Amino acid sequence: MHALTRTARVTGLFYLGNAITAIVGLLVVRPQLFAADDAQAALADLIAHESLARAAVALELGMVVTQTLAAVWFYRLFRTVDAVTASGIAAFGLVSATVGLVSAALLATAVGLSVDPVGDAATVVPVLLLISDNLWGVGALFFGLWLIPMGRCVLRSGWMPRILGWVLLTGGVGYVISAFVAYLAPDAHVVAEALTFPAAAGELWMVGYLLIRGVRRTAPVEAPPTVHPLTPAAS
Repeated sequence: MHALTRTARVTGLFYLGNAITAIVGLLVVRPQLFAADDAQAALADLIAHESLARAAVALELGMVVTQTLAAVWFYRLFRTVDAVTASGIAAFGLVSATVGLVSAALLATAVGLSVDPVGDAATVVPVLLLISDNLWGVGALFFGLWLIPMGRCVLRSGWMPRILGWVLLTGGVGYVISAFVAYLAPDAHVVAEALTFPAAAGELWMVGYLLIRGVRRTAPVEAPPTVHPLTPAAS
């Protein structure tokens, strides 16, 4: 198999894993636990659904792992296209993973306090959940930022559809704007969500293309590592 195609499909697997853990963790499990507007309800919900809460922590950790691996493999996939831009994908992806790591720590602390309360747990737990939720809110900046260099690499590669590159670029910009809209105009949540639709479409397309097609046949074969002339050859 074409070496670059293998890299593309491994990247797609990590990206798919990131999408699955994000959808299940943030859109399915988390809403069932979040009651930060009611201190008593927040603590009671975590106590009543401890297993689900621990699953939410595990899912966020899963997002961290898959985001990190996807960021590294995207760099490997596009480094020969534009090393600086590919580094941008990796850097922004790793910041997103860091956001998830901190959020998971806050959520894990909230779960721990619900099981073994320390101090005024009924007050502290919803605050921890609110901070965790806002971490994902401000982290939307980097969810968008990593799509911008990704789209640029797709456009410059010549071995992925150009329209995909433009969708990723548009989605990245929309995601960044949505983060500002969410805080500057909190009542305009419909607008903020609509701005993320191109990003969702681009990411799903990217995952599918990487897994199914990999890269076009015209893509260059991944070059082997360069050996320095002074390095003795292995016997």
